[in-house]
Amino acid sequence: QLEDSGGGLVQAGASLRLSCAASGFTFSSALMYWYRQAPGTERGLVAWISNGGAVTNYAGSVKGRFTISRDNAKNMLYLQMNSLKPEDTAVYYCKTANYWGQGTQVTVSS
Repeated sequence: QLEDSGGGLVQAGASLRLSCAASGFTFSSALMYWYRQAPGTERGLVAWISNGGAVTNYAGSVKGRFTISRDNAKNMLYLQMNSLKPEDTAVYYCKTANYWGQGTQVTVSS
C-alpha cells in the first residue's frame, strides 16, 4: 500500500516536497517511481530511484529541478520539487511494481 501526501497550491518558482508512505511490502527491495497526470493527458513518469537509492533518473522536463529520494528505515519515498512551473500542475502518484498511491494534487499558479 502507498499513501501520497504533500501536494498543494503554490506560485511559480516555489517549492514543494511530496511524500509517499509505504506499507505491506519490502520497501527496501523495491524500485520506486513518481508519476504525474495533468488533465487531458496520459500519466507519465517523472522519476525513479533504485532500491538502495544510489541510482536515480528523471524526465527531461524536471531534471535539475526535482529530486527523488527515499528513507528505507522509514519506508518513505520523497519528491523534492523546486522552481515549480505552471506546467508542473498535475496529480502526482508514487508507484511500485504492484501498487499505486492515491495521488496528490499539485497546482502551480503563474
